[in-house]
Amino acid sequence: MIKQSVLLILPAKDFNEQEYLIILNALERALVKVFIASDAYALCSGSNGLKVKNDIQFYNIHESNFNGVIFIGGNGVREYWNNKQLQAVAKKFHNSRKPVGAICGAPIILAKAGIVSECATCYPDDKKELEREGIEYKDNPVVITNNVITAKDPSSASDFIKIFLYELTKNSS
Repeated sequence: MIKQSVLLILPAKDFNEQEYLIILNALERALVKVFIASDAYALCSGSNGLKVKNDIQFYNIHESNFNGVIFIGGNGVREYWNNKQLQAVAKKFHNSRKPVGAICGAPIILAKAGIVSECATCYPDDKKELEREGIEYKDNPVVITNNVITAKDPSSASDFIKIFLYELTKNSS
């Protein structure tokens, strides 16, 4: 089997720990190498105090080093909605036909990057922001269109990561 690597983008503060842990554990069980990217200078802090050290700063992300990318949600992700660097990262992965995933409030980054067309899902409180970008909100746990996988909230993280892993292996074969 080809060794896969996936980049997880974590907000510096208030990331959703449940989403992060479910996704991280599933990737590790699938023997996927995981790298954490953030703009945190020390440790990323989850909404319940979990601390995670990042491997890469945003400005050092090169999509050619990874097979896919996942944007983790949580209250802190709202600070990144208009982050041009992250929007560019999402576009580069998408243009390279690599799976791009986002959960909770993070799909807004993908919508603003212009890689989500037509429809997506996100945390229900962020629905209006998605619609402002001209994207139809789907009240589904997971929505996939053109290698872009969006998920609603922590309860959909397990289904989300199964679909992401399927897309990842499909792309490498």
